[in-house]
Amino acid sequence: MKRSAPPKLRLLSLGAGVQSSALLLLSAQGAIPRFDYALFADTGWEPAAVYRHLERLEGVAAGAGIPIRRVSAGNIRHDALDERHRFASMPLFIAKPDGRRGMARRQCTSEYKVRPLKREARRLLGYPHPARVPQGVYAEQAIGISTDEFHRAKDADVAYLRNVFPLLDIGWTRQDCRAYLALYGLGDTPKSACIGCPYRSNASWARLRAEEPEAFADAVDFDAAIRHGHPAAATRGMPLEGAFYLHPARIPLGEVDLGEEAEPGERGCSPWACPGEDEGEER
Repeated sequence: MKRSAPPKLRLLSLGAGVQSSALLLLSAQGAIPRFDYALFADTGWEPAAVYRHLERLEGVAAGAGIPIRRVSAGNIRHDALDERHRFASMPLFIAKPDGRRGMARRQCTSEYKVRPLKREARRLLGYPHPARVPQGVYAEQAIGISTDEFHRAKDADVAYLRNVFPLLDIGWTRQDCRAYLALYGLGDTPKSACIGCPYRSNASWARLRAEEPEAFADAVDFDAAIRHGHPAAATRGMPLEGAFYLHPARIPLGEVDLGEEAEPGERGCSPWACPGEDEGEER
């Protein structure tokens, strides 16, 4: 049987959360093969704690000769409120006029994380879009999915990327990753998610309000601004589905009692395993 050619590059999809940070540290210490690059998809709207942590990781990676590349498709907050910009729908919670509850389509992960990561992978391979990547040329892409989330592991949907899951190979849970990071002074690694991610739990919103009040106030302002959907909807004669909210209670974020837990549960947002893929979004 013909053996597959080795990868041209080994990449890490770095979300800067617990699992991907653990993978970067494992690679930097030689416990797993060294990555040629770590790629961070920057939505432009991450909490300050995530950007501070990313700077720490850049120091760790530099010492091991692993460049961290930040890639971006723009600022998701600005674009969502710009009527001139094509709207990549966020999974906002909808209160429909007839009383039914719905959820908007989720396109933000694909637009602001997956696409820029794919674009950079092609560029690093030497075949930027629209060049065709030759058959057999591919990058191995490590994704931080631990054993407690094994069902989120999926193959890449393009031939020039092949997903691998080192944490599954070594049998680590998320808690194992946290313990490992703590040994090296990174025990406070934050969950990585946009400031205004609708998949935040009440505990996550409460922590954001306590630790980064300006960021929480920004989310409250955004929640109010997005109430009627993308600004271009009215000017382009698009029918209004209802009122849009960041919180599943479908009330203004600033009025939510964050002492009461509500679904969905707290998780970070991985470019390749968004929580919405598990929960079945309503249309």
